[in-house]
Amino acid sequence: MLRLRLLNTVAPAYFFTATAVTFALYFVFFIPTIFQPPGIMIHTIIFLYLMLNALGNYAMTIWFPSETVSDSTLPLCPVDCPDRVDAHYLRNDRHFCKLCKKVILKRDHHCFFTGNCIGNNNMRYFVMFCIYTSSTCLYSLVLGVAYLTVEYSISFENPLTFLTLLPISTGYFLIGVISGLQFFLVLMLYVWLGIGLVCAGFCCQQILLVARGRTWCHLRRGRVVVSHGMWRANLKDVFGSRWALGLFLPVLTVKDVIKHDDGNQGHKYD
Repeated sequence: MLRLRLLNTVAPAYFFTATAVTFALYFVFFIPTIFQPPGIMIHTIIFLYLMLNALGNYAMTIWFPSETVSDSTLPLCPVDCPDRVDAHYLRNDRHFCKLCKKVILKRDHHCFFTGNCIGNNNMRYFVMFCIYTSSTCLYSLVLGVAYLTVEYSISFENPLTFLTLLPISTGYFLIGVISGLQFFLVLMLYVWLGIGLVCAGFCCQQILLVARGRTWCHLRRGRVVVSHGMWRANLKDVFGSRWALGLFLPVLTVKDVIKHDDGNQGHKYD
């Protein structure tokens, strides 16, 4: 449990550090070197739009957690279960998260980057956060390649250049051939590529699970969930009726109080 709590603290710090570094590299190095007016304004708007949407959905994921009203519900399994089990399973598709210390409705997983659980109510914000984070990282990757081409005359015409760039740059940096800034930029290319691909893959997985009416918790327990609606109905249940607006802006959805089958009140966002 100590390792999980430590990861719950380190992961958000890593996210904000990478965000600040990306902002600094873009406005201090990329913009003045690569673009000329009016290209500076166009690419600045694109970058800020992607970044602000990523940060906006990140904030919405935290501000609107998927917790139920009946937080006093006791888990079915002992509280002192092994640390590898991060959640206790309850009835009516609810889970008690040991890290959040809350009962989560339709819990999918605990996200260490946001520091809270992802469930039915904030799944849409988490998916959009992954989409815009992936887009921002891949966009920054393209700009980073362009900067290295313009500033350091590194040619990426050969597909093998990117595969061998990091080990070659590491060796050159250790013997003092290239500067620390150039080596750091090369390292950031791989950071952006890794985060972008991971977020894109994770987003595709989450959308597929939502369309099937399932969660990651169901897969881990080997539980087969029979969806009572079509994939469009499942997506609408999570993303709401204003899903099209949510694709472009981290909007606040309308909250209605509904009754669950067990008599407890919950929240539905549409």
